[in-house]
Amino acid sequence: MYVPLWVWLATVAGIIALFVFDFVSHVRKPHEPSFKESAAWSCVYIALAIVFGAGLWWVWGAQHGAEYFAGFITEKSLSVDNLFVFVIIMSKFAVPRIHQQKALLIGIVIALVMRGVFIAVGAAAIHQFSWVFYIFGAFLLWTAYKLGKESFEDSDEEEEYRPNLAVRLAQRWLPITKEYHGQRLITKVDGKRLVTPLFMVIVALGFTDLVFALDSIPAIYGLTREPYIVFTANAFALLGLLQLYFLLGGLLSRLVYLGLGLSVILGFIGVKLVLEALHENTLPFINGGHPIEAIPEIPIWLSMTIIIGTLVVTGVASLLKDRRDRARA
Repeated sequence: MYVPLWVWLATVAGIIALFVFDFVSHVRKPHEPSFKESAAWSCVYIALAIVFGAGLWWVWGAQHGAEYFAGFITEKSLSVDNLFVFVIIMSKFAVPRIHQQKALLIGIVIALVMRGVFIAVGAAAIHQFSWVFYIFGAFLLWTAYKLGKESFEDSDEEEEYRPNLAVRLAQRWLPITKEYHGQRLITKVDGKRLVTPLFMVIVALGFTDLVFALDSIPAIYGLTREPYIVFTANAFALLGLLQLYFLLGGLLSRLVYLGLGLSVILGFIGVKLVLEALHENTLPFINGGHPIEAIPEIPIWLSMTIIIGTLVVTGVASLLKDRRDRARA
């Protein structure tokens, strides 16, 4: 799929404009969003993602349109799983609810920029070396195993927050105030410039999402090889994540089987990547360096069916279990 430079520039400009609008309309005035506000804006951003996908489908065909929607659904689902960690970070740093929007939005923007770098590196690697799919596939299978194993462990224990490397370095080298100063990231105390705890929260959120990108980027490359689709699916999945955080709220703790469902999805995509790598094999120690053409290719419609079906089953099962547990209580 050839994407002209002007389309890339227009797309990036449009996404930047949406993030700027999000900041001006929701963050500039500190407040805790109501359920109604969060639900309305979540629907708006999902509708924008659907409209964009419909336009892509119309311009570049059903195959690329289906790849975008499969990628968007997968990335959105993985983003919901990331919200569990965001909740833990907000709790650990005791961020006032009225200031959480700013921290989340800036953290999401940092994540999108870093994901853009990951996407470009991944595209270059895939273009040069088809065997990269073996690595992506193996990594996703390992991630699926770990996620599935964690899902079967005792989920009643409160997950502990462990500061990532970026946070530890910032805490070591930067002077930090003990209390929040409104929405300020940097403040002056006794004539000295200090960073506030809100700055540390943004660092934690941004680099935590970078770690999450290690499985989300290979996952979407298992559904499409088009960097434009990978980037836009990620961008629209992150847009509205701020509102989704406040919308889901306590519902996150009820999605007990979400991790298991994501494990199944990542495992399926991992297998799909390995099959594609075998189908285009160039490694000399596998089939003499020749492609294994007998290996079947998994069509995008089957990928979408498995992804959506898994999410529906795990979502319904989670809510039924929650209702049963509440009835017992």
